[in-house]
Amino acid sequence: MEGLKVSDAELVLYLHPSKSKNVSQAIFRELSSMLFKFNETFDGVLLAYSASTQKELAKILPGLNPYFGVRLQAQLLLFYPKPDMLLEGKIVKLAEQSIHIVVLGFSSATIIEEDIREEFSYKVKHGKEVYGSNVNRRHKIEIGTILRFVVKSFDEEILHISGSLLPNHTGSVSWLDKPAEEAHTESNTKKRREVEMQNDKVSEDSFADKHRVKKSKEKQQSSNGM
Repeated sequence: MEGLKVSDAELVLYLHPSKSKNVSQAIFRELSSMLFKFNETFDGVLLAYSASTQKELAKILPGLNPYFGVRLQAQLLLFYPKPDMLLEGKIVKLAEQSIHIVVLGFSSATIIEEDIREEFSYKVKHGKEVYGSNVNRRHKIEIGTILRFVVKSFDEEILHISGSLLPNHTGSVSWLDKPAEEAHTESNTKKRREVEMQNDKVSEDSFADKHRVKKSKEKQQSSNGM
């Protein structure tokens, strides 16, 4: 899935003097407060991090409240969805005019009717809502399906994604990935059949050769008898 990146960063955290007794805990809390929020400096949503302090642990800043700055070397896992990127998420709700998805367990995504290609039609079968493909009956989109879709836009404040199912390479992940698996299986089956056919041909040729040898001997014996 696109939209994920790991970044190495040099950070400076400004901590209150009351935190000086346990700097490591203060750093952990400060970084944890940034999780699952969009950060303009990082240009993404912070999902995870690992950090270590540099040799110069702190620099006291002048002022009424003398905060101290701690320099860190950090590795950050960021979520940064951009237009035209391919994302995957789990469908949590279907409606006649929209599909609702959760991406990575925290970001919501919506695909509205105008962004669902005409191939799919909304139906209710046996009390279950489903978007079924008119091109391939096995391609179904229902609650619980892992859906691959294209990003149209991303609202950084509420972490909401507007998506699209218009491109042909979007839809149910299990169905989209199946053709490659089937092609691989079909290729193996084809090779196996070719080998079997070759073996059968070898057997037939061998049988024919034996039959010709036998006929030749019989003919020779018949000639000798005369």
